[in-house]
Parts: sequence; C-alpha cells; structure tokens
Amino acid sequence: MHRVRRTASPAGLFQHISRIAALALLPALSIPAAADPVPQGAYLTNAAGCEDCHTDREHGGQPYGGGRALGTPFGTFYSPNITPDSETGIGRWSDDQFLRALRDGVRPDGANYFPVFPYPSFTKITDADMRAIKAYLFSLPAVRQANRAHDVSFPFSWRFLQTGWKFLFFSPGPFQPAPERSEAYNRGAYLVTALAHCGECHTPRNWFGAMEPDRFLAGNPHGPEGKAVPNITPDAKTGIGKWGEEDITTLLKTGQTPEFDFVGGAMGEVVKNTSRLDDTDRHAIAVYLKSLPPIPSREKGR
Repeated sequence: MHRVRRTASPAGLFQHISRIAALALLPALSIPAAADPVPQGAYLTNAAGCEDCHTDREHGGQPYGGGRALGTPFGTFYSPNITPDSETGIGRWSDDQFLRALRDGVRPDGANYFPVFPYPSFTKITDADMRAIKAYLFSLPAVRQANRAHDVSFPFSWRFLQTGWKFLFFSPGPFQPAPERSEAYNRGAYLVTALAHCGECHTPRNWFGAMEPDRFLAGNPHGPEGKAVPNITPDAKTGIGKWGEEDITTLLKTGQTPEFDFVGGAMGEVVKNTSRLDDTDRHAIAVYLKSLPPIPSREKGR
C-alpha cells in the first residue's frame, strides 16, 4: 500500500481528491451488500464461471468437485475441489486463506498456485465480493473427491519457480475505478478484468505463459485446449469494431453474433453464465469493451 504524502501542493491536493473520488465509486462495483451474502455470492460465482472449470462434466463429476483437465503448452492441469468438504475440498479454509488464494495466488500451505488458476485477474476482485463467493461455495453440498495431481513436465512443475514468475508478471491488488469514467464503464471494467477474467482467454501470452498487457483482449491464437480465441477490441477489421453495444449484449444473453451465427465451445460455456447476468451488467460489459483502444490481430482473421 502506498503511503499518502502529506503535502499542500496543488498536485498533492489533486491526488487526494482523485483517491477520494475513486473510493466513492467502489460501492458500484459490487451488488449491494445484503444480510445473507449467499445470493450475492451465487451471482458473483456465476459471473466468474467457477463451476465450468471446477466440474469434470466429461466424466460425470459433481458440481465444483474438481477434476476437469485443463490442457496448456506446459502440461495438463486438473482443477481442484472447491466444495466445503473438510478433507478434500476447502471446508477448513478461513476467510483470510480464501482471500489470499484469490488475491495473491497462494495456497493455505504457503505454496504458489500455478497461473492456470486465473488469480492474476481474480486479484482485482473486492474483498467483499470474495467473501460473498466463499459464503456461496460453503453453502453447497460437500463433495468427497480427492484432487488429482497435475501432469506437468519439469521444470514447470516446480511451484517455487512461480515466485519469480509473479515478480515479473503479477501485480496483486483490487480493481481501482477510474473516477473520471462513468459508473457503467467502471462496472464493465470490473466484470471484464476481474470477475469474468475475459483477458485470460482473449489475450495472447508470452513464452512464460503470462498475458501480454499491451495486447489486452486482442485475440489469442493459442487459447484453451490450443484453440484460437477472437479479438474483442474495437478493431474494425479483426475485432468487434463494427459491433454496436446491442450486438454485444445480445451475444452475452443468447450467444448469437451479428452474423446470426451462434458461439460454441468454451465461449458457449461463458454465455451460459453471462445469460444469467442482469441487463445492466451485460450493458456495462459492452460499454467497457467499446471504450477500449482498437488493436489489430497479429494473425489474419483473428
């Protein structure tokens, strides 16, 4: 956390005012707090798509019981059990341990998570939303299913090497709203960059598996399971520059593109989640995406 410099200069005064304005926007980033955090947590967990990655549907796995294979250039990772089972799930986790996992990418035993778990995006989720997600997960039926070991080749299997990866590529901390932007923009930015972690699939990665920040959402030729993921910046030729906000919200609700085609595969799973968002959140995502700088895809058609 940066120290606030005590200064009476105009620049220092402007910094203080900007920070106060940013804090004033924070309540808009989360659903208003309720006495029971479980419904709020259910909404947020759906937005984050947790069930999709943490359920091995191919082999009839129980919801959130883990075991789904996630293929990467570094090997195959298997999602963990995040039900409240005390032996094989997260039933013994404290709030602090849960928040540390999402915020810092660190397990309760102090070991680093591999970034196939999208903590580089989840780090931006607010503390209140993280706690609501935990409350929802702990309301679910416990599933007794041991976690499967990852099938990752040497040296990528060494967790301690992730400390260096984090030093180079990871910036922890909650989302900071832009005080000069609209509420819809900030909500959309929060959903896209944090909860829905869109960049994890739609952004190309470097040789170390880290997202390329200067090509955020510009398409990924080597996405999940090795499949190409499209450019969703407003580039007119290779992105969604010709799409209107309504085109984006329609896709997020129904899966239908402006060309009257329907998305499938991993994006089809995403649409199952975005279709459950409220209209204001889908509109906020559209507002944010249309506000981004257009970035041409590196590969033709992407």
